[in-house]
Amino acid sequence: MTSAPRPASPASSEDLHKRRAGAVARGVGSVIPSYVDHASGGTIVDVDGREWIDFAAGIAVTNVGNSAPRVVAAIREQAERFTHTCFMVAPYESYVAVCEQLNTLTPGTYEKRSALFNSGAEAVENAVKIARHVTGRAAVVVFDHAYHGRTNLTMALTAKNMPYKHRFGPFAGEIYRVPMSYPLRDGGLTGPVAAANAIELIEKQVGAENVAALLIEPIQGEGGFVVPAPGFLPALREWATAAGVVFVADEIQTGFCRTGDWFALDHEQVEPDLITLAKGIAGGLPLAAVTGRAELMDAVHVGGLGGTYGGNPIACAAALAAIETMHELDLPTAARNIEATMLPRLQTLAAQDPRIAEVRGRGAMLAVELVLPGTLTPDPTTTAAISAACHRLGLLTLTCGTYGNVLRFLPPLVIDTPTLTRALTLLETAFTTT
Repeated sequence: MTSAPRPASPASSEDLHKRRAGAVARGVGSVIPSYVDHASGGTIVDVDGREWIDFAAGIAVTNVGNSAPRVVAAIREQAERFTHTCFMVAPYESYVAVCEQLNTLTPGTYEKRSALFNSGAEAVENAVKIARHVTGRAAVVVFDHAYHGRTNLTMALTAKNMPYKHRFGPFAGEIYRVPMSYPLRDGGLTGPVAAANAIELIEKQVGAENVAALLIEPIQGEGGFVVPAPGFLPALREWATAAGVVFVADEIQTGFCRTGDWFALDHEQVEPDLITLAKGIAGGLPLAAVTGRAELMDAVHVGGLGGTYGGNPIACAAALAAIETMHELDLPTAARNIEATMLPRLQTLAAQDPRIAEVRGRGAMLAVELVLPGTLTPDPTTTAAISAACHRLGLLTLTCGTYGNVLRFLPPLVIDTPTLTRALTLLETAFTTT
C-alpha cells in the first residue's frame, strides 16, 4: 500500500508557516507546525523530509490509507471523463452506485434510500430536516459530550463550547440535551439504567410527542471516545420506536470499518432509522451521506434534498474504490487486529501510570483519559503535554474530550504491524518523559 517517496518540496515548513500567517485566517488551526509533502499507509512525510507515524488519519478519514492505489486510479480515470455536472442537473451512474453500496452496507434489513452531500455537518443537517419533515415535530434530542459539526444547527447539536461554539450564537432552537452513558463518570450505571434516566428527562422536559429525532454517536468522537455501557443504545432504539421518534445514528467518525465492524451499531445489532456518514467514506475526498428507511427518505418532496456539489463524480468514484479496498483488505478484521496489538500495551501503560483513568474504545478507535492521580479530575494540561511530546518524537496524535483530557488514537486501518509497534513505543516514551 506504500508508494515511492518523492523529493521534498523546496519550501520548508518554516517558510510555509510565514506565508500562512499572511494568507490564512487565524481561526483555522493546525495540530503540528509541519507541512505535508506526501503520505501513504500509516506515515506522513513533511516538506522537510521528516517522517511522522500517523495516529490521526485525517481525523478518521484515511481508513484505507493515504493515496490508496484503487482510489488514486479511480480519481484519475473519473477526472479525465468529467469533473462535475451536478447530479440534480445531469445525473451519472457513480452517484447511484454509491447509494446502492450504502443501502447494502449500513445496518438494517429494511428497504433503504440514500442521498449524498459534502460534509458530516451537512449530512446531520439533512437528517434533521428529514426527521422533522416526516414527523411534523420540531424537537431534536442530543447527548452530553456530543459533537455533530460546526454549522449553525450542528453547533447547537454539539455540546462543547470552546472552540466550536464560543461567541458564534445565537443557535438554532428546539435542541434538547440529555445525559450520555459515560461509565467512567456516571458511577458505572448499566446501559438500560442510563437510558432510562435519559428517557425520563425527555418525557418530562420535552415530551415524546414533540420529538422529531433522537441523534446519537454510537461511540462519541470529539466528546472523548466515550463508549456507552452495553444496552444503552438498544434501550434508546426501543423507546424511539415506541414513541414514533426517528432514531438517527451519527456514524461519521465510527463508520467504514473503524471500530472493527463496518459500522459501530453492528456491535449490538442496533438498526437506525437514519444514519449519517462521511469521513472514511471516500479515501480522503469530501463526500457524505444520509442513508435510511425508504419510507422516510422518500417522504421528502422532490427538490427538498440536494446541493450543488453533493455526490461529486470524483468523490463518488473515490468512494466506490475505497469500499472495494475495504472489502479486498478486510478492513474490519484489520481494525480488530490493530486493537489486539494496541490494547494490551495501552492497558500495561495505564497500570504503570496513575494519570490514566481509563483505556477505552473499539477497533482502531482507542483512547486514554488522563486525570490528576487518585481522582477523576480531568488533566488537560498533562494531556496536551504528552501529545506535544508525541509530536516531537514523530508520532501524530490528537486530543479530544469535553474536558480536553483524552488522548485519542486513529491509525489508518492499513498501517503495518512494525509501524504500529514503533508508534506504541514512541507513545510510551512520551508518557515516561512527560
